Amino acid sequence: MRYNVDNNVRIHKLYIFITEKGFYKQMPKIADIQETPNPNAVKFILKEPVSYGTSHSFDAPEKAKGDKLAASLFEIGDVVSIFYMDKMITVEKRDEADWDEILPALAVPIRAAEATSNGKAAATAVGGAIAEAVNGGSDNPVIARINQLLDERIRPFLASDGGWLEILDLEGKTLKIRYQGACGSCPSSLTGTLSAIENMIKDEIDSEIEVVAV
Repeated sequence: MRYNVDNNVRIHKLYIFITEKGFYKQMPKIADIQETPNPNAVKFILKEPVSYGTSHSFDAPEKAKGDKLAASLFEIGDVVSIFYMDKMITVEKRDEADWDEILPALAVPIRAAEATSNGKAAATAVGGAIAEAVNGGSDNPVIARINQLLDERIRPFLASDGGWLEILDLEGKTLKIRYQGACGSCPSSLTGTLSAIENMIKDEIDSEIEVVAV
């Protein structure tokens, strides 16, 4: 994955500007703002979690109506998708939008976001959903093994770039996955990373499985 150096410098300068102007003191949730391999997406690193162990992904405003944080970010305008999990929020903008304008605006609803303060209670409340997610919504032992492999080898690297992936289904020998966050529209996710995932699964689980991103 190759980073856009000019874009990274601009985002860093904006973060310094926010800090020097004192806005940082007003934004206790934001620990850092980082570039991702997708030039149209940035990753906000938070000091407090906004979820525990569950990912939230939205690719349209109408899909975020029931989510206060995502809905408030879409209201900024020029936002294409939102992904958040634990202490990370990834926002993807329209190609024509300017980070100089949109980044300070995005910081406002993130600053106002409600932190998830009780991880144990939250985990208990969504225990069933997490159990279902771990197995890809299926009792299929092959999906469980694939999920474990992804957790160990792939998802940590995607998360470091502001992204994630979920398994949608295993139909015969075709595994359907969905990229989230910065990985959703990143070209390398749909080529090199996808190929690496497929090769890993073929080598360690089933040589006939094909992986398709949808």
